[in-house]
Amino acid sequence: MGIFSEFREFIARGNVIDLAVGVIIGASFNKIVDSLVNQVVMPPIGLLMGGLDFSKLQWVLRPDDPATTVNELVAIQYGAFINTLIQFLIVAWVVFMLIKGVNTLRRQQAEAPAPEAPTPSETLLVEIRDLLKNR
Repeated sequence: MGIFSEFREFIARGNVIDLAVGVIIGASFNKIVDSLVNQVVMPPIGLLMGGLDFSKLQWVLRPDDPATTVNELVAIQYGAFINTLIQFLIVAWVVFMLIKGVNTLRRQQAEAPAPEAPTPSETLLVEIRDLLKNR
C-alpha cells in the first residue's frame, strides 16, 4: 500500500504534470520543425545544388539483387542524417532563444530591486527637513 500512495503523491506533484505538458508540446514542435526542414528549408537548398533531394542521398554498400526474391539494399543514408542535423540545429536555436529571453527577464527583475528602507539617521534628517520647511 505504501508504494502506491507514494506513486500517487509523485504523480500529483506539479513538476510531473509540467514535464508531461512539456513533452507533449515538444513532440508537436518536433513535427513543425520536421515539416519546416523537409518542405521549406531543404527544397531551395536542393534546387541550388542542381535539384538534389537530400532525403534520397545514400552510399550504397550492397545494392538490391533483382535475381533473388529478397531485395536487401544496404546503404548509409547520409541525406536523412543531414535533414535530421538541420532539424536539431533549428530546435537548438529556438531553445537557445527561449532560454536567452527567460534569462534576460530574470536579469531585469534582479536589477530593479525594491528601494531600501531609510536608515534611522536618514529618517531623522527627513523629519528635521520637513520641520524646517514648515516654518
